[in-house]
This record gives sequence, C-alpha cells and structure tokens, in this order.
Amino acid sequence: MDLKKAEYYTNRELSWLGFNNRILGEARDASLPLFERLKFLSITASNLDEFFMIRVASLKDMVHAGYTKKDISGMTASEQLKKILKETHELVDLQYSTYNRSLIPALKKRGLKIISEHESLSEEQKKFVDAYFEENVYPVLTPMAMDSSRPFPLIRNKTLNIGALICRKDGKEKHKTLDFATVQVPSVLPRIVELPEGKDGEKRVILLEEIIERNIGQLFLSYDVVCAHPYRVMRNADLSIDEDEAEDLLKEIQKQLKKRQWGEVIRLEIEGKIDKRLLDILKEEFAVKDSDVFEIGGPLDLTFLMKLYGMEGFEDCKVKKYIPQPVPALMNDDSIFANIRKGDILLHHPYMTFDPVVDFVKQAAKDPNVLAIKQTLYRVSGNSPIIAALAQAAENGKQVSVLVELKARFDEENNIIWAKKLEKAGCHVIYGLVGLKTHSKITLVVRREEDGIRRYVHLGTGNYNDSTAKLYTDCGLLTCAEPIGEDATAVFNMLSGYSEPKHWNDLIVAPIWLRKRFLRLIEREKNWALAGKEAHIIAKMNSLCDREIIEALYAASAAGVKIELIIRGICCLKVGIPHISENISVRSIVGNFLEHARIFYFYNDGAEELYMGSADWMPRNLDKRVEIVFPLKDEKIKQQAKHILDIQLADNLKAHILQPDGSYEKIDKRGKKMLICAQDYFCEEAVKNAKQPTDPVLDHVFIPAEAGIFSDRD
Repeated sequence: MDLKKAEYYTNRELSWLGFNNRILGEARDASLPLFERLKFLSITASNLDEFFMIRVASLKDMVHAGYTKKDISGMTASEQLKKILKETHELVDLQYSTYNRSLIPALKKRGLKIISEHESLSEEQKKFVDAYFEENVYPVLTPMAMDSSRPFPLIRNKTLNIGALICRKDGKEKHKTLDFATVQVPSVLPRIVELPEGKDGEKRVILLEEIIERNIGQLFLSYDVVCAHPYRVMRNADLSIDEDEAEDLLKEIQKQLKKRQWGEVIRLEIEGKIDKRLLDILKEEFAVKDSDVFEIGGPLDLTFLMKLYGMEGFEDCKVKKYIPQPVPALMNDDSIFANIRKGDILLHHPYMTFDPVVDFVKQAAKDPNVLAIKQTLYRVSGNSPIIAALAQAAENGKQVSVLVELKARFDEENNIIWAKKLEKAGCHVIYGLVGLKTHSKITLVVRREEDGIRRYVHLGTGNYNDSTAKLYTDCGLLTCAEPIGEDATAVFNMLSGYSEPKHWNDLIVAPIWLRKRFLRLIEREKNWALAGKEAHIIAKMNSLCDREIIEALYAASAAGVKIELIIRGICCLKVGIPHISENISVRSIVGNFLEHARIFYFYNDGAEELYMGSADWMPRNLDKRVEIVFPLKDEKIKQQAKHILDIQLADNLKAHILQPDGSYEKIDKRGKKMLICAQDYFCEEAVKNAKQPTDPVLDHVFIPAEAGIFSDRD
C-alpha cells in the first residue's frame, strides 16, 4: 500500500474550517437555548479572526516567498488560499444569515431588539443617543483625515473603525473633491448601549458604531459627510523570531508584539452597503485583493454577542451555570499531601473543581516542610492565584523555579508580565527553550518527611488557568509515585540546565521520544491484529494532522485494528478508504465545554495501557514542543479514564461523525432509546459522586438528556 497518496489526506486548514462550521451548527440549532446560540456564533467569529491572523497569514507569507512545496493533501500554499477564501466567504454568509434570519427575530420575540440602523430610532431614542454621544463618546474620539499633508493613518489590527468621505462646506462645486477620514470605535467604551425601555417592556440596544455614525458630522464641522461606513482589518500576527540570533528573547518578543499592529493586512471587512468610492480607497491603501474583502450584511465583528450573552434578565434563555464539584478523594480534613499518599488521584475538569490544583501550590507555599516548587506555565488567568502562591513561596524562602513560556501565542504579553512579577518575588524564572515551546503541564513539589524526601507531582492535559478550567474539559493526575517523581526532577533539570537524563521511568517526553513511543504502541496493536488477536485503539485529542502517525493508523486499520478517534478539531485522516481506513471512526464533540483532554488507549491483548498528556498528534507537538505524556498505572484510575472514553463514544447528541466524503454529520436521534450527551452526563455524575465520596460511582447508568441535568443547581 502506498499510504502517502495525497488523496488519502484532508488539508489541515480546510479541516479547521469544518470544525468552525460545526460550532456554527450549534448556533443554528433551534433546540438550544437562544443565548447559547448567540455564544456559539460569537465563538465562530473569534475563531475566524485568529485563523486569519496566524494560519492564513502564514500561507500568504509562503506565497510571497515563492514556496511551492505541497502539503500532505497535495495542495500548494496558493491553492490552499484560494480554497480557504472561497469557503470562508461561504462561512461568513452563513454566519450572517443565522444572525439576521434566525437570531434577530428570535431575540425580538423574546423581548430584546437590536437596533442595527440609527435611522430607525424614534425621536425619544434619538435624543437619548445624541446625549449619550455628547457626554460619553465624543470626548474619547480621535478623528483622522487624509490629505496631501496627512498620510493614511495606521489602522490597528482587529479594531472597529468608521471610514467617511467628506468635502468642504464652501459651496463651490460641492462633492467634487472628496477627502478620506476615519475614526476608531473606542474599545474602552461598551459596544452595546441600552436604550430606555419602551412602554411595551421591550429591551432595546444599539451598537456604539451606530451612535458614532449618526453623530459623525460633529467630528468634521467644516465639512459635509458624504458617506460613513464601518470597516475592520485583520493583520498578519504570526511572530517571526530568530531565537538563535536573539540576544534577549524577552526583549525580542516585546519588539515583535508591537509589529502585530502594522503587519500585512490579510482581510478587510466592510459594511455590505458601503459607498464604492470609499471601498476603492480602503482597498488601495490596504493593498488587498477582491477575494480578501468581506462585505458584511450586518454588524462587523460578531464577538460582541458574548457581551450580549452576559445581559441580565434572560436567564431562561441560557443553560444554567454548572458549578464544578468537589473531588471525592479530597473530601476530608486531611492535607492534600496526606490524600495523595493514599493513592493517585484523577481530576476531571470542569466537572470536578480545579481548586485542588490551586490548593496543591498554595499548601506547598505555606508548608514549612516543603523545600522546593517547580512548575511550567503556558497560559494563566488574568489574576492567577497560582502565580500569587508561587510568589508567596519564594518570599517564604522556598526554592521556586518556574518556566514561563513566552511564545504562547496571544498570551506573550500576559506571560511577560507574570514572569517579571515572579522574578521580583525571588523565583528563578526560565523563559522557555531555544527553538521549542514548552507546552507540558507539570508541577513538582519536593517535601521533607519523616522517612526522607518525597516528591509530589501534578500532571495535566490543560493549562494552569483557573478561569479556562471552568470552560475546558481536561484531566489531571496527582501522584507521589517515586518513578514519576524522579522523572519530574529530570524534566526540570533538562529545562533549566539542558541535561537530559540517561534513562526515564514513566514519563514520555517530546521531542525526545514521544513520537517513537506512539508509533511503537500503534505498531504493537497492528501486530496483535496480524496474529489474529483482538486489537483496539481509542485516542482522544484536539487535532490529528501528523502524516507519520496517520500512516501508522492506516496500516493498523488495514491489519484489522479497531480504531476509534475522538478529535475535536483538525483531522487530516480520512475514513472509509477501501482496505485502508475502513476500521477507523472519527467523532468530534462540540458542546457547552471546549473538549481539550488528551487520552490514549491501547488494548494490548488484554493488558490494557492508558496514557494522558499535553500533546496532540501534530508535528508541532511531537517535534517542536516540550510535551509530557504519562501512563495511568493505578487500576482504579485506568477504569475511570476508560469510562470517560466510553461515555464520549456513546454520545449521540453532541457528537459529529466524520463521513468518507470529509463532511461531519450528527447522529440521527430518531428511534434511539436513550439520548446521551457526554458533557451533561459527566456533570450529573460529578454531582452524584460528590454526595457519596466514600463510594464513587463506577456502575454508571446513562442519564437521558431530557432529565434536565442542570435543573437543580445554579
């Protein structure tokens, strides 16, 4: 078999667009609460922004450089761009069709009206809007004109702006000489402005750009405003850093961050009814092609819908907020260290609270017997209690070493701030490794005890971020097993001193040998199948796009291995290829929480092996990042992890199944005796387990989705 044929693979970027389409499908699902649909539509807009700033920008760089090498699906960069732009235009059209034809009427029916055109305001509303502009908006605005003495101004990345054509009020040959002017819609002011409630009790809101557009004449008093329309640009935000040449990585990244504001424009969004003369000026100044211009049939930048989601008074239109539950193994008066000594503890977020991870660091910071704390940080929250605990530990005289990854995309600035704060507190801060991103999630606590030094370790699949831990599904392991403790020490010695140990016990580390281990585990299942034995692989991750891994999966499938993949986003593997991938199934679960955990299962002729970790099956994770995958040794923990996979494979409400033609389809619910939403199931289970911590639920019973899983808690 020639497993390298381009037709056996899906393009990575087009697969991602398919994922964003699945999120959009949630926004279009009329069975969901109305405000949840607004949230999903907002997410599609936010995702698309990042996709253009990084992925599309990278492809444009390749085209500019004359790079013609084809990807695994046989497409050049220019071919990918052409296809991406075509599909993105279709996606944006569908976004605004959903907004205008489905969500806006549904909101109005529910008693909330978004006034999209200031011309439709009543006299009373006009007075309110004009007064609001005079008091709150006008003092903040900075109008900028372009003429022979003033060049075209810098338009910052992702900002919303209003462009206008203006002419002097001199009465001579009116409108013959038109000048361009622009004003940025200030992000420091709320974009959604509530209007006085009408007599009918209906809530009405208007967007800030409509208020500015209505009053834009006040910014150019000596001119007539011929037309005014909102626009927005997306710039190349993919940092280009030569780490080998950079004398100071911190300073280099700070310098590169500023360049994001004036990178190449890769997308121009404009109001659909824009004056063609104004559009021509924008196209020329931003040097964009027609395919890079998106004419929008509604408000630009739909991420404002997330703010609308937070409005009070519409709680019946939202899913009731789930409160993460206590971890049964920790529901006692013992210290976290005493509980870990009783046995390994599996954490499943956000169903179980993230508090034990925070408490692990907090207790270590205060415990007089703790000698050292070492941790990797990739993305942390804005007011991180973990950062505060690490700083406190250093001030308490403990050895604190923290690797802060400065190259965590779009968190670079935030991480620089935290790194400096930790350094001031006395922590030893490492700014990542040259050429590699440190994406692993590991914390090591070294503690002096009666029987000697003991090492406590937390390993996770997600970031040390207490905010996203309420939104992302992740797993973690608390352990004091000596082999893992030794490996954890080796990891930090490698990160701080570049010394790779002679041997490893349990941890599997990228880029050293994680790829080889996964290939060997897949090969082993293939050999069991060739020997006539049962062979089974289940792998849950965010993305799958590594050619070597996919080839190994194809070969295993052809040998008879049953392969079940749970992949949230990108999947470059194809199912249903005769004699190659007929034994492979792929499902993507899109729900209220973002699926983020990585879990890997190998049947191994009945001697089952399970692993968790921070790595997806992508070249960047296997070859260009420091990643950690760890085995689950405790039988009880292994059963809990298998249970997570079983429930996700049983999901028939939120799962989308990959078809041989590359599309994804939801499971037909008709005739199903039991409807299963994995995320809702885990919420219900966590509540049940928290009520009987001494006897965690292991004999699971499926909960029908109609049971109102969120109904009894807030």
